[in-house]
Amino acid sequence: MIRSEPHAEPVIVQVSAARTAVVRGTDVPFAELTAFYDAAFAALGEVLNAEGLSPVGPAFALMTREPSESMDFEVGFAIDHPLEGSRTSAAGTVVEPSVLPEGTTAVASHLGAYDALGDAWGGLMTWIGEHGYSPQLPFWEVYVTEPSPEADPESMRTDLFVPVVNETGNTA
Repeated sequence: MIRSEPHAEPVIVQVSAARTAVVRGTDVPFAELTAFYDAAFAALGEVLNAEGLSPVGPAFALMTREPSESMDFEVGFAIDHPLEGSRTSAAGTVVEPSVLPEGTTAVASHLGAYDALGDAWGGLMTWIGEHGYSPQLPFWEVYVTEPSPEADPESMRTDLFVPVVNETGNTA
């Protein structure tokens, strides 16, 4: 799913399903995203370690509806073995099994700070329409560059994934 070089231009690719471990957020306001992510990644680390599971790629967020003033989404990692059922962290955060979907998908890379992701998403959605496709839910972003306090925001890479169908309603 993730290639070593960023996508200089959007492309249409076939992606395979990937089993994941996630923390779900429902109706999370944008002002609370940082706290949500911090709690989610702490719980994911704790549960994956306790279950003997390892991430097989970078962290992601999968949006299950169009964002508005808030978001419904899953934050997690693709993992090497299935998580058998839900687990609760010491702090009370629930980690659940899930899956990243397979299928025909538009992909683009955003290089830069997270606060510019909205523009990157807008650009990808425009490209999708201009190329005869319709975007589908869910869509997701993969944080190829691990965020850290020392990271230069302008050098961060986030890959954007949107399942698509062509104008006739069929997958491309």
